[in-house]
Amino acid sequence: MARPQSRFVCQSCGESFLRWEGQCRACDGWNTLVETVVRERSRAERIGPRSPSTGAAAPVDLVAIADADLPRLPLGIDELDRVLGGGLVPGSLVLVGGEPGIGKSTLLLQAAAGLTRGGLGVLYATGEESPGQVRLRAARLGLLVGSPASGVRVLAEHDVGRIVDAARAERPGMVVVDSIQTTTVDDLDGAAGSVGQVRESTLRLMELAKGDGIAVILVGHVTKDGSIAGPKTLEHLVDAVLNLEGERYAALRLLRATKNRYGSTDEVGVFEMAETGMLEVADPARAFLADHGGSAPGSVVAPTLEGSRPLLVEVQALVSPTGYGNPSRKASGLDPNRLSLLIAVLGRRAGIALGSHDVYANLAGGLSVVEPALDLPLALALASSTRDRAILPGTVAIGEVGLLGELRSVVGLERRLREAARLGFTRAIVPRSTSGAGLPSIDGLEVAVATTLRDAIEIVLADHPAPRGDAVPAMLG
Repeated sequence: MARPQSRFVCQSCGESFLRWEGQCRACDGWNTLVETVVRERSRAERIGPRSPSTGAAAPVDLVAIADADLPRLPLGIDELDRVLGGGLVPGSLVLVGGEPGIGKSTLLLQAAAGLTRGGLGVLYATGEESPGQVRLRAARLGLLVGSPASGVRVLAEHDVGRIVDAARAERPGMVVVDSIQTTTVDDLDGAAGSVGQVRESTLRLMELAKGDGIAVILVGHVTKDGSIAGPKTLEHLVDAVLNLEGERYAALRLLRATKNRYGSTDEVGVFEMAETGMLEVADPARAFLADHGGSAPGSVVAPTLEGSRPLLVEVQALVSPTGYGNPSRKASGLDPNRLSLLIAVLGRRAGIALGSHDVYANLAGGLSVVEPALDLPLALALASSTRDRAILPGTVAIGEVGLLGELRSVVGLERRLREAARLGFTRAIVPRSTSGAGLPSIDGLEVAVATTLRDAIEIVLADHPAPRGDAVPAMLG
């Protein structure tokens, strides 16, 4: 069989060329030519559209479509199954991304072992490691005994054609490709990891998943800006995109779904990296609370909501006078634009001017949160650090701050407060409800209502007098 031809197709205008060029001669776009396989059309397709046949699909009413309840394949890891929406769907194509060394291969090898315990086989295709290296990881995870020892079959191959042939011969329940950036297609001349190779490899693995009903999981590398390497269309081709996040030198890992055709994208899985693999955290709500032996200025606990799961996280802030030059603004795990906005609101609406101070904000535990419900805890942490007054232990705060200094309610308030009460917190600072609904009554939790940011600051800082020391001068009223 003759080898299919390839062309360099412009991703902006669609014009094709025989050779790669830096600039498209049709639309003048730079670096837009990508090598693409040209598939020959049949004679009937070249002549024109086919005439209607008796077996052609016909449109049907929406209500007449049969309810297709897709079965789920449990992977034996509750946190992973939770993020996937209840398990892996047969015939789905899932992309798992993350930084190097974050634990992607370890997690997927554990998931493969969990699937074999349900009686299904797994084909683990690796283009980065040798079979011996995979065996060493499996020995460290304790997977060389029982069903994983014979149910997980390792294939050290980077050619997509051979991987697809092996999968169709083995008929496993799941195929893991580690990683998609190392796979190649013989029909293309580009190097492994190029845009053309990655996209064509994904298309052929998608044909395997959809045509044969085999679930395929791809491992994707992450670039310096945090996005998955390869074309953006790679994320549009797959059914689900999972990101494994966390500090490489910290123990906790977060698994989020940024796209999921079979479930919610709001859920989050919490793991702990240990010597024996990725362990599920028993109480995720408590995992991100820092332990520093008591209350300290600039520290506020905030109950956040990740999907249906409340997580309590400690918001830390440090304010110090600027020695020289422009003041510094640093945020870790927080939106830096939101930090700048709150600094302006504090100076204009609450009388705490931070224009000549360095401001540093951080979420303990390496968690990253972007929801506006973190505004009030961050503002209170800044005020606490500015006045060098610690907020009473056992206090949580939640609420959104507007440009006028007003506090706005957030969704899931009762669920957040109940979780805080379960973990032993005794007081909560919340915005006044504007919907007319009453505040939730929770045993053991005192709920203090504030209308404005100034009111909330007076509530939390009136309990402790200013200590002796070098507090940052500011006005509260």
